[in-house]
Amino acid sequence: MFEFRHNVVNVLSINSFMNIRGRSDSWFKDVYFVRAVGANEVLIKEIENMDNILYKKMDNGTLVYKRISSLPKSISPEIVKDYSECYEKWYNSGRNVLLTKTNASNLFSKFLSEAFNQTFKLFCLGKKDINTSIEKNYAIKMMIWLDSFFSEFIESWDIEKSLKIVADNIESRQEYLFFYMLTLIGCDVLLIQSKKDIGKTEEKLKLSKKFVLGKFSDIDIPKFCPENLCKSCSSGKTTLPLKESLQGKQSFIKVTIPERTRKKSSFSNLNDSSLKNTNTNKTPDKVITSNNSVIKTKKYDEYVEKNYEELAGFASSVVMIAVIDSGGKIAGTGSGIMIGKDGYILTNNHVIKNGRFYVVRIEEDDNLYDTDEVIKYNSVFDLAIIRINKKLKPIPVYNGINKLARGQKVVAIGSPLGLFNSVSDGIISGFRKIDNVDMIQFTAPISHGSSGGAVLNMYGEVIGISTAGIDEGQNINLAVSYECINKFIKGFTY
Repeated sequence: MFEFRHNVVNVLSINSFMNIRGRSDSWFKDVYFVRAVGANEVLIKEIENMDNILYKKMDNGTLVYKRISSLPKSISPEIVKDYSECYEKWYNSGRNVLLTKTNASNLFSKFLSEAFNQTFKLFCLGKKDINTSIEKNYAIKMMIWLDSFFSEFIESWDIEKSLKIVADNIESRQEYLFFYMLTLIGCDVLLIQSKKDIGKTEEKLKLSKKFVLGKFSDIDIPKFCPENLCKSCSSGKTTLPLKESLQGKQSFIKVTIPERTRKKSSFSNLNDSSLKNTNTNKTPDKVITSNNSVIKTKKYDEYVEKNYEELAGFASSVVMIAVIDSGGKIAGTGSGIMIGKDGYILTNNHVIKNGRFYVVRIEEDDNLYDTDEVIKYNSVFDLAIIRINKKLKPIPVYNGINKLARGQKVVAIGSPLGLFNSVSDGIISGFRKIDNVDMIQFTAPISHGSSGGAVLNMYGEVIGISTAGIDEGQNINLAVSYECINKFIKGFTY
C-alpha cells in the first residue's frame, strides 16, 4: 500500500536538490531522482557548498547525507561467497525479505526486497535468457554496494528521515538502477553527470529527470572529505531553505551574514532638521549632522538628472520572478530589484509567499536562475529578499537627503502581465500611510506582475517598490517607500 512518488516538484539546480524535502505520511513519501548534466564555472563551488551545509545538518541529526565518487568495479571471491548466503536466504523466503550483512529491521528488509524486485525487472528489459545465475550476481553486487556505502544509514533507517545521496559520473546500467533502488527505500538521489550522461536505454526508462548545467567537461570533481568540512561549516554565510509556507505572524527569518556587511547606513539617522546647504536641485558634497559629524555624499557632477532612455537602462537590474508551486507549475509572476552584488534581490512578500521555489529571469541573459533561498521577509512592509547564485549589478536606493515631493517625475520598471521589463513614466501624486506603512502614490502605469518592480527618481535611484494598484481607479498605484526599504535591506547592499 505504501507509495514512493518521484519528482513531484521540478528540481532545476544543485541548490534546489540540497534544499528540497518531500512530504510523507502513512501512505506515501515524495522522493527525488535527478541528474545534473554537464558542467559550468560554479559546479565545484556549488558541490562544496552542498557538502558544507548538508554535512552540518547531518551533524545536527536532521538528515543523512552521503556523496560518493565511484562504486567498486571488482569484488573479491571471499566477499561474493559471504553475500551468496544472503541471496539464498532471500530466495528461500519467496523473495520477500532481503537481509544484507548489515543488521536491519524487518520493515527495512521488506522495503529493500520490493525495491530490488522492481529494479531487477528493469534490468531484465530487452535482455534474453535471464536465469537465476544472472539474478544472483545482480543481487550480490547490489547488496555489497549498499553495505559498502550505507551501512550506518541501514542501521538507523527511518522512512521519515531526510536522506540525500549524491554520486558523480555513473556509467553502467546496474549502477544507474542501484541509485534508483535507493529512492525506493526513501532516499533523494542526485547524479552529477559532468563528463557524459546516462545511456539512451537508461534514459528511455524515464526514472530520473535532468537539468543541464552546461557542456560536458573533464573537470575533476573532488572527493567528499568530511574531515575538511568542520572549519568551513563554522564560518561564512548561511542561508535558509524555503519553508512549506511563509504565512504566519513571524515577521523575519534570521540569517547570519558576513561581518563586513554589518554596517549601519550612513544616512540612517538623518532627518530634515539635520541637513544644511541643501536644495531641490543638487546634493551637497558634505552633510553636517546635529552632532557635528560629517558625512560625504555624491559629488554634484555625479548627481544629475537622467533622461528616459538612460533610466530605461536600469531595467538590466530589474528581474522577472516566476513563482513555482508545489506541483511544479507556474503559480504567478512578479518583479524584483537587484540590491546586493552577491545575488540579493528585493521583491514583495506577497509575490513569493506561496512559492515552493522561484525562477529568475535577467535582461540580456539567456540563463534562467532558480532558487528557493528566501533570505528574509516582512509581511507588514510586504517586503522579501531572495538570493540567486550570480553576481549582480544593484540599483542604488534613495538615501532621503531631500524630501520627495508631489508632482515629482518617476519611472516604473517591472513585468506587468508577464511583459518582461516594461518601462513607464508618471509623477508622484501623493503620500499615504496604509496600515502604518509609508507608501508613495504614483501615476506611472503598472499591472499585475509589476509587484516587486522598481520606482525610480530621475537620478536612477529606487524611491519605492511597486506594491499595489487600485483597479477601479486610473493609474492609482502604490509603492512601499524607500524609508522602509532602507531599514529592511541593511546588510545586503554591499
